[in-house]
Amino acid sequence: VQLQASGGGLVQAGGSLRLSCAASGLAFDDYVIGWFRQAPGEGREGVSCISGSDSITFYSDSVKGRFTIDRDNAENTVHLQMNSLKPEDTAVYYCAADPTGVGEIYDYWGQGTQVTVSS
Repeated sequence: VQLQASGGGLVQAGGSLRLSCAASGLAFDDYVIGWFRQAPGEGREGVSCISGSDSITFYSDSVKGRFTIDRDNAENTVHLQMNSLKPEDTAVYYCAADPTGVGEIYDYWGQGTQVTVSS
């Protein structure tokens, strides 16, 4: 199983980025895909997740209303559209896959993509 996160970069506050997570080697429809982030000196934070076949979504309070997660099961890809970015969104963003369908046990992780929001 491989997960490849991409789309990070440097953006000014108020700007937007679209992250992508490309998966291979798994029955993609069966997996919950989650996005997590970790800022320097901080613990890992769950940002958003989306279920497999029915695309039920979840967002943390810190990003609700600004971020949108979606998935394309034909392309084995999940996107995270991030709008109205704030400096506190600066972190390394990781995607992960959960085979249980619960969105709590992530067995597979991508390598991370850096998001930096300048004030």
